[in-house]
Amino acid sequence: MVEYRVNALKRKIASGGVGVMANGLNNAEMCDFIGQFGFDSAFIDFEHGNPSWAELAGISRACDLWDMATVVRVNRLDPAQILRTLDQGAMGIVVPHVITIEDAQLAARSCRYPPAGIRGVAGGRRQYGAKDYFRRADEEVMCIALIEDHEAVKNIRDLVKVDGVDVYYVAPSDMAASMGHLGNPGHPDVQEAIDTAIKVVVKAGRVAGTLVNDANMDKFLDKGVRCVGVSWMSWVGTGANTFLGRARARPVAGGMARGSAQ
Repeated sequence: MVEYRVNALKRKIASGGVGVMANGLNNAEMCDFIGQFGFDSAFIDFEHGNPSWAELAGISRACDLWDMATVVRVNRLDPAQILRTLDQGAMGIVVPHVITIEDAQLAARSCRYPPAGIRGVAGGRRQYGAKDYFRRADEEVMCIALIEDHEAVKNIRDLVKVDGVDVYYVAPSDMAASMGHLGNPGHPDVQEAIDTAIKVVVKAGRVAGTLVNDANMDKFLDKGVRCVGVSWMSWVGTGANTFLGRARARPVAGGMARGSAQ
């Protein structure tokens, strides 16, 4: 028998640190590459991304190689889909459009076995050889509620009362869309809604999360956010633009190459 694998993201947050999720990792090879840098989890997107069910177990194994938690955004609040995702090796579930207290309760219960929850009893790959599997699975799983609707902000004081939701993750782009500011998450009204949600979550002693970048990360950490997601693709874009800019701006040594058109 072996010890059940711990959830690095959950442990980092529990120890008082900031948990970091690498967003946009939808295949095993990319997870294997990104893992070397020390991220706490890989954010796998089953709502907007393109991975298949057949790939998920392999993705989670690649994450295991680097002690990254596999966190999967399902495309809706559906206990059956959450069950299948966990059985394929996910250690965290991101549930979109958690708006009411009933949504939050169902999300939390769907991630856990009876009597704490309603997860169907099968086990999947994480059960293989694991000692005290069912108890440890419930201890290590994470339920992350996406607060991405303005209606959810209005209900946030009730939502934070739900036991079993590990992170209340405020999503700026969808929040903007729900408020009539599609494509403009920087709008003052949207920023005010985001700040309100984070403030209530932190004041309640719960864990707040949100998407950040290099420019705004410190601002959100100062507000008490303890779980951040970041898109690695923005770093690739910055590096590519810098490299190409230098290459194109530099004169060719020796002038025009021999054999070029006159």
